[in-house]
Amino acid sequence: MAAQNSPDSPRHGAWRLPSRLAPVAFSFYMAGIVAFLMSLALTAINTGLGDGYLLRVLRAYALALPVGFMGVMAARPLVLRLVAWTVAPASQQARKG
Repeated sequence: MAAQNSPDSPRHGAWRLPSRLAPVAFSFYMAGIVAFLMSLALTAINTGLGDGYLLRVLRAYALALPVGFMGVMAARPLVLRLVAWTVAPASQQARKG
């Protein structure tokens, strides 16, 4: 049974994105998770946890996901520069260690 779920099985990854789209996939997943968490929190703050809460969350999420994804994609170049500016390269860390 474990063999069916292994990375080497024919069904695993039958369809996958090309590696050049990894930044887009990362941005989509990141935006999706953050948008959902924010929709949960902001809907609870603004309208409470009463009847119809989950439906209100899903409606908010339907708007938040595309806005969040576009925001992540737009901010990505700046974030990459900030990370490069604040994190030492691995080669520099190896020399210190």
